Amino acid sequence: MNNEIKDFHLPRWNELPTIDLYIDQLVSLLEQYLAGYIKNDNEKEDKIITKTMINNYVKHSVIKPPINKKYNKEHIASLFVIFVLKQVYSMNDIKKLISLAIETSPIELAYNRFCSELEKAIRIVFAEKNYVKNSKLSGEQYILRNVVQSFANKLYVQKVYLKKY
Repeated sequence: MNNEIKDFHLPRWNELPTIDLYIDQLVSLLEQYLAGYIKNDNEKEDKIITKTMINNYVKHSVIKPPINKKYNKEHIASLFVIFVLKQVYSMNDIKKLISLAIETSPIELAYNRFCSELEKAIRIVFAEKNYVKNSKLSGEQYILRNVVQSFANKLYVQKVYLKKY
């Protein structure tokens, strides 16, 4: 497994900025963590994350509007989840998955669980191991495990197979 993948890390809730960010700062933060792992839908676009994308998520009620043009921890966490999941799921599906996660857990816990499961899924897929179902998982946790697994599988195909062609 290459070091880039082995070192994949999303900031946990307590690692997110404690001050609210303007959109330019938000884009920079998201790019810093996600640039090597996600693709832009528009091949002509250099940036994988743009202000327009974020504004569209607000416009379509995928995330709440910023407060005084600033984005808080909840916005930031939601956008990390959205940019990862949009690689594999539709916006409508992402809204449903986020709703399920925050209906069943506080947002801090749901977000941290997402980060941990995603990192674990990526390590497992790139180590070419199988994911074992743990009978202690709740239904929502098992859904999360499968959601992040789909991203990890797609990332593996992109990094290992498709980059050759």
